[in-house]
Amino acid sequence: MPILSAEEVDRRLSSLKGWKRDGDFITKTYKFKTFTDGIRFVNEITAIAERLEHHPDIHIRWTTIKLEIQTHDEGGVTAYDIKLATQIERSLVAK
Repeated sequence: MPILSAEEVDRRLSSLKGWKRDGDFITKTYKFKTFTDGIRFVNEITAIAERLEHHPDIHIRWTTIKLEIQTHDEGGVTAYDIKLATQIERSLVAK
């Protein structure tokens, strides 16, 4: 899958609140009321990632969860990364 240009990444992320391009990744940081809420969110993400067979880098710091996504095999952001971010956001809206 081809790497998207920086402009294309920015365009596609414009509809995903809080997501931004950071170098060769797309990222978003989530804040939760409790540590347990954050871990519950991570567990939800793992189900999405397994279903898509595409996995984000997940950084956990108490009540803050930061996701970093890229297609590692390609060394940058592809449409598949945008799809994963979109699915994560849809799961939050569905709650």
